[in-house]
Amino acid sequence: MISEKPVLVIGATGYVGGRLVPLLLESGYRVRAMGRSLPKLASRSWAEHPLFEMVEGDVLDAASMQAAAQGCRAVFYLVHSMVAAGRDFAAADRTGACNMVSAAAAAGMDRIIYLGGLAEAKHHRLSEHLQSRKEVAEILNAGSVPVTDLRAGAILGAGSASFEILRYTVERLPVMLAPRWVETLNQPISIRNVLVYLKGCLETDAVLGQTFDIGGPDVLSYRRLAEIYAEEAGLPRRRIIPVPFVSPRFSAFLIHQLTPVPADLAKPLIEGLRNESVCGDARIQDIISQPIISCREAIRTAIESVRADRIASCWSDAGCLMPPEWTYCGDADYTGGTILECGYRMGVKAGADEVWAAVEGIGGDAGWHFGDRLWQLRGAVDGWIGGIGMRRGRRHPTRLRVGDALDFWRILEIDRGRRLLLAAEMKLPGEALFEIRVEPQEGETAITFLSRFVPKGLGGLLYWYALYPGHQWVFKGMLEGLARAVGTPVSSAPRRYTPKIPDTCPPPWGMGN
Repeated sequence: MISEKPVLVIGATGYVGGRLVPLLLESGYRVRAMGRSLPKLASRSWAEHPLFEMVEGDVLDAASMQAAAQGCRAVFYLVHSMVAAGRDFAAADRTGACNMVSAAAAAGMDRIIYLGGLAEAKHHRLSEHLQSRKEVAEILNAGSVPVTDLRAGAILGAGSASFEILRYTVERLPVMLAPRWVETLNQPISIRNVLVYLKGCLETDAVLGQTFDIGGPDVLSYRRLAEIYAEEAGLPRRRIIPVPFVSPRFSAFLIHQLTPVPADLAKPLIEGLRNESVCGDARIQDIISQPIISCREAIRTAIESVRADRIASCWSDAGCLMPPEWTYCGDADYTGGTILECGYRMGVKAGADEVWAAVEGIGGDAGWHFGDRLWQLRGAVDGWIGGIGMRRGRRHPTRLRVGDALDFWRILEIDRGRRLLLAAEMKLPGEALFEIRVEPQEGETAITFLSRFVPKGLGGLLYWYALYPGHQWVFKGMLEGLARAVGTPVSSAPRRYTPKIPDTCPPPWGMGN
């Protein structure tokens, strides 16, 4: 019988959590999701489910963790701080784990279910990433609430970081000079099997207080994994040449240039590949029975999902979504700096719905309606200097949601049919927002582009004014290109636009309504 108490999911908008929550809801569980951004949680397709509730909180904030845990019977702890905390992820992971222990005990929970990492320090010491996962498990187990630690290696599924690295490198490199770890043995697991194990740990007491290795049926090298991908994707056979002089740092840099995965995330993942990730036992299969999916089948399913644009969650979904405070006020003194703006507006003889469809389709493979080579060059420069570049694309070709990555932007707000607000995530000497508005007017629809930038120091000012003429030219071209995409004539040509400064400042997210 399913308890009336909710199950708390921490990390609900991440890759695994974004798939676990709908599975639990479909199974009849009440689910409470904690996140730093309620709009990001609310944008998910399952957010309107009658058994779902959400609460704002941060694993680094003990008080918010205590509040989120109250009344819950169990928790899925699915957070790792590599994306949010960068180089300080190990310290952030320790703090989050300690807060989780205290919150679970105070709430009287009967279990903590943690998804950890599968690796042993045989020939190499554990990477910092895997050592942190192990340390989190130890901290959780030191508390009074029983913990189930599921240790997984590479998770294969459309949108996972492991699969994206595999997909892009194999597709783009017919010949690979690979580090020696390309021969390291690993035991990948399908995301579908991971989800069944996680849900099963909620439904049996036999797993309480235990650590289980979870993996698929195949133990193979990363070289063989790449060969299987090439076969399933219909690519010519790839040549993989192990060489001793390729370091994890260089491998991370190469992955950063070839895939959407940034170097700060790729490096700890790559370092972890030196350690064998092979299950030491298969006890979990006797407790939670399910068909175990082979690597080949998992890769084939993931490829089919990518080609059909059926990516339910993605590694890039994780991370903080907090807009700069100056977003909410036009008062430069209040926000702590000068807000520089560049805006253009144009009218088209079309309905607002038609225009919005074109707006929501921007970015990714569709491009930005003008100057695509310039956008690609800007992305390439960003990648060369260590930024994320343009390689993330977009999750879905026609539908956007709050929190989605969009090339080198992140979607902060969507008022569907009317307004789209993007925050820049490329490397900049300042903070930048890009807003698109669609407003029906008499006999036409007005489209407004507005770029806002708060510079950091002299470098930020020089950056803005050096690119300002280019911004004007690009905005005009994008507006005209958007009209062509809609297939409608321009009723009023692009012209400069200066927004009115509001008399009062709306409150930040989570403080209003």
